[in-house]
Amino acid sequence: MSRLAERLDGPVGLLARSLMATLFLLASLSNALDLAGFGSKLAGEGTSAMLAGPVFYLQLFGGLALVLGLWTRPFALALSAFCLASAMIAYSDLATPTDMVMLLKNIALTGGFLVLFLHGPGPWSIDARIANPRPRPATPKI
Repeated sequence: MSRLAERLDGPVGLLARSLMATLFLLASLSNALDLAGFGSKLAGEGTSAMLAGPVFYLQLFGGLALVLGLWTRPFALALSAFCLASAMIAYSDLATPTDMVMLLKNIALTGGFLVLFLHGPGPWSIDARIANPRPRPATPKI
C-alpha cells in the first residue's frame, strides 16, 4: 500500500486540495455577488458585518492557493482556524439537525486542513516546485 500511496501522492494530493478548495471558491463567488447581504448575514449571526470583506478574500485566495499548492501550509492553518471559528459562531444550535451537520462538516474540514498543514501539498504543487526547482540544462557555449 505504501508504494501505491507514493505513486499517487501527486495526483491525489492535487485532487484532495481541489476538493477542499471548491467549497471556499464557490462561497467566495456567492459572497462576491452580494457582499452587502453577506455582511448582513454575518451581523445577524452576532459577528461584525465588517468581516465580510476579509472573509471573502480568505475564501477566494485560500481556495486559489489550495488548488495551486501555493503557500499551502500558511493557508491551511488560516483556513483551519476559520473553519473552527465559523463552526462555533454560526452553527451553535445543536438541537437543529442542519446546524449539527454543518458544525461537524467544519470540524472535519479543520482536521483536513491540519493534516495538510503538517504534511504539505505534495509534489504536484507550486510549493514543491519552489522547494525543488528542476535544474536547467546547460547552454552550449559558442
